[in-house]
Amino acid sequence: MTWTDDQPMVSVKDVRKSFGALEVLKGVSLDVMKGEVICIIGPSGSGKSTLIRCINALNDIQGGSILVEGQEVNDPDLDKLELRKKVGMVFQQYNLFPHKTALENIMMAPLLVLKDDKAAVEKLARRLIKKVRLEGKEDSYPGELSGGQQQRVAIARSLAMNPDVMLFDEVTAALDPETVNEVLTTIKDLAKDGMTCILVTHEMGFAREVADHIYFTDRGVIVEHGAPDVFFDAAKDPRTVEFLGQIL
Repeated sequence: MTWTDDQPMVSVKDVRKSFGALEVLKGVSLDVMKGEVICIIGPSGSGKSTLIRCINALNDIQGGSILVEGQEVNDPDLDKLELRKKVGMVFQQYNLFPHKTALENIMMAPLLVLKDDKAAVEKLARRLIKKVRLEGKEDSYPGELSGGQQQRVAIARSLAMNPDVMLFDEVTAALDPETVNEVLTTIKDLAKDGMTCILVTHEMGFAREVADHIYFTDRGVIVEHGAPDVFFDAAKDPRTVEFLGQIL
């Protein structure tokens, strides 16, 4: 199947996912167009992280369909490595290699997975260090960096694979308040550059400012969704109104 820009880059249709007897996703559907920024919000345990892990084939699904650029993620013959070249993911924990410098962490995947030329990869890595505003930290080890700096290295590492879409799973949740903005600014820059982004976040101000569309999940279903101004100022479902009332 050939995918074109006028179709959703990511299309999730009636996805169901269970862990044992616990059904975590109960028929979730959403579409993400190229260049869009989507924020998924909701209480803990509502299925947000599970959903984006399914998009990257880190979790399998029991029902429904997930297409990334027309490729069925749930296809048993799927080459997961090929999928993950297209779909970058940044987690709450940075998972950097402690014995590698920031630059080396960013260079690893293009060298080992893509088998790219070392000089070209180093040039790219230095450009990405600049992009995430970490010039001067190329030779620093993760233990010498703040949480926010480590998370920005993790973002640069994911970008080094030149993905078409980026998934962010609560990437500021483990950070000190003063470093949260550093990471959010980096994501804002990516969004401005036209990167397609799907974010699970509890940063409501950021969601309002950056998202094209917001989805509110609760107990495994999408309760309500809309553009940020409508969503935050005119939410209709009582569950959404209650959730926003607790956090805003």
